[in-house]
Amino acid sequence: MASVPFSDRYVDAVLPTGAVRVGTPDEPSRWLDERYLTEHAAEIDVLHLHSGYAHLGVLQLERWAEAVRRLGVPLVVTVHQLRDAGQSSRARHDAHLESVLGTAEVVLTLTPSAADEIADRYGRTAIVLAHPSLAVPDPDLGAERGLVGVQLGTASAAVPDPAAVARAAASGAVSGGGRLRVLAPVGSDVDPGVREMAGNGELELVVHRPEEVADQLQQLHVAVLPERCGTHSRDLEVCRDVGTRVVAPSCGFFADQWSEVVTYGNDEVDGLDPVSLTAAVSAALTRPMPRPADRTWRGEQAEAVRRVHAEVYAQVAADRSWV
Repeated sequence: MASVPFSDRYVDAVLPTGAVRVGTPDEPSRWLDERYLTEHAAEIDVLHLHSGYAHLGVLQLERWAEAVRRLGVPLVVTVHQLRDAGQSSRARHDAHLESVLGTAEVVLTLTPSAADEIADRYGRTAIVLAHPSLAVPDPDLGAERGLVGVQLGTASAAVPDPAAVARAAASGAVSGGGRLRVLAPVGSDVDPGVREMAGNGELELVVHRPEEVADQLQQLHVAVLPERCGTHSRDLEVCRDVGTRVVAPSCGFFADQWSEVVTYGNDEVDGLDPVSLTAAVSAALTRPMPRPADRTWRGEQAEAVRRVHAEVYAQVAADRSWV
């Protein structure tokens, strides 16, 4: 089978035992190149599309989907985001989903609410699978009660005013008896307003390597998701694994992923409601820190998810053999 992307935390977590990935970890994936797909279609029995196609134009992706149908390659699509925070154009992302969901033999997603929206907007029935575990807590790493964290960089379509998020979160942290830490990956640009707040002592700025995200989240009492667009969150699942409460925007289905979520107002229509963010952070700090997810249960959950993937792959591959 081929997956797009070839590998990441989620793809690796759901890969069934015995499944053999074909291809190389190129970005963008060669499987999204129409010519390459045509030349190598016989090498795969299933193509599973998760993400990694945002760089393609709408017509390019339509032609690619037509090639998938023409070649008879069984396509499985997992809808992680009904609104991709990495794309500035909602219409472009909607058109992309229309192309791939119209071609997919099986559609998967992560929450019942997302499945309902997929049915309403695209007329497809999606199988709902729980998001598998992505992190194991470090037993030697403790969390600081009252510490609120948020990952912020430079202004973007998803977070147009990072400093406004930081101010509202810091206000909630202080009113709840805590403090704010802004997390920034090594080499990333940080909004000047956020840097100014750090210089004034209004928040702590911590630069970290990408592989340290789980450790950084484990040290928090509360983690804030700052994006005004998005559907599901991998960082939320890491927080569930390590035992960190989440404050999430109203735009997605984050509360469907995990019950330990406090919601605040933030979406593309009304924008950030800083008062509700301040209140949500303060309220989250009044609650005890959740326990890390039970590892046995998370392991059983992941095994069940891999088993469904194996069944889906076997079914669509068998259907192709009859063509």
